[in-house]
Amino acid sequence: MKAMQNTNRNMNTRVALVCVVAGVWLLPDYFGPAEAGHYAAPAEAGHYEEQNDTQSQNELVWGGDAEGGSPFVEADPNDPTRVVGFEVEVAGLLAEGLGRVPRFLQAGFTSLDAAAARGDFDVGLSGIEDSPARQSRLAVTIPYYQFREVLTVRDADAASYRTLSDLRGRRVATLGATLAYDLLVSAQSKFDVQPVVYEDDVHPYTDLLLGRVDAVLLDYVLAERGVRRNPGLVNQPTDVGTGYYVGITAPGNTTMRDRMNAILLQAMKDGRLEAIFSRWKMWNDDQPRLYAKLLSGQKTSESTEQPSAAPVSGWDAAVRYLPALGRAAVVTLVLSCLSMALAVAAGVLIASGRVYGSPPVRTLLTAWVELIRGTPLLLQLFVLYFGLAVVVDLPAFVAALLGLGLNYAAYESEIYRGALEAVPAGQLDAARTLGLSERQTLVLVRGPQAFRFALAPMTNDFVALLKDSSLVR
Repeated sequence: MKAMQNTNRNMNTRVALVCVVAGVWLLPDYFGPAEAGHYAAPAEAGHYEEQNDTQSQNELVWGGDAEGGSPFVEADPNDPTRVVGFEVEVAGLLAEGLGRVPRFLQAGFTSLDAAAARGDFDVGLSGIEDSPARQSRLAVTIPYYQFREVLTVRDADAASYRTLSDLRGRRVATLGATLAYDLLVSAQSKFDVQPVVYEDDVHPYTDLLLGRVDAVLLDYVLAERGVRRNPGLVNQPTDVGTGYYVGITAPGNTTMRDRMNAILLQAMKDGRLEAIFSRWKMWNDDQPRLYAKLLSGQKTSESTEQPSAAPVSGWDAAVRYLPALGRAAVVTLVLSCLSMALAVAAGVLIASGRVYGSPPVRTLLTAWVELIRGTPLLLQLFVLYFGLAVVVDLPAFVAALLGLGLNYAAYESEIYRGALEAVPAGQLDAARTLGLSERQTLVLVRGPQAFRFALAPMTNDFVALLKDSSLVR
């Protein structure tokens, strides 16, 4: 017996070694060649390309987020392999001045700064706002577009909510890592405004229309698009702040940054930038004043409305965010515990129905379990919060509670069903011999033994649910 075990161990070891060698041999073919002489084929500014660690000296790789939408960067409706937008044309302008071929690299908006610092692309262009923090971490180009922050409200509230001071105690939506967010953080201490941070610029306006927030603060380029898409909203004429769109490069890439600055200044002088923004219906009276200031050698001063960003150490920043992290931890624990309680209760009912129910009931419950387990949790949360909004407007916490609870109820039901069926048949026969009813058998004999079998996987599911709660904000 021992000889057979040793033979099996040796065979398993040899198989593992063969798999490792084969994996090492196949990795270069799977992920693509890594030699310095292999480059992706040059593409136009608006064509998608996969990220490649090697960049040709004849290419200008520019990063952006195609999910930002028009007029920044978006997939061409007529050719999904291409992107269009004013940032695409600005990238082409820079590439032409540098004598290179532009190539687009998709990157999430919130990761553009980190990707630029890492050198994943030569320049990032995606409605990136100038800020002191960004200036301190990256090499930033001169501004090529000036924008204004505006408030968007519902038509019925246009007379009531004109400025941030009118929104005392109200919920105002915005995007994270923007000038608008900084303005809201400043207004939070002054006017008790409650910032609500989103990761995209679509849902703030739909939630405003549904009444989930009371206003939206974003730059007027996004605000104009939000109002066009959602009738019933209006932009207030009062400007809340002023900002600028810039390009970002790696902190050590100052030479290329300076060359790009020269190209942008020349494009301001000869009207090429004006032509780009005119095509996208973004040209206004602010741009000639900005260009005149830059061409005369003046630097753009920070808006008087923009809050000052004093540098803080990492420890100070951690201490500053500790109260917010503590509150978030409490919400996470409460949400996870309530969701698990719902999952356990619903899971017990589903498992009992599948074990003791009639054939139609078992079929229906089986289909429900497979549907829930076969679709992503994130999709279910979206359906509950956004999809059902036209029928019932669920608060965010309630939608998260239902989504997590019902999703994990399907998994819990499988654990309980397996535990119930794992109880030896002899125990059930003995209970029936003693004259116990099916309900008494379940409560007194089968249930307690099944609970012992289910306890360990239940604990694992709670840990998984606790981590999945990060899907909700």
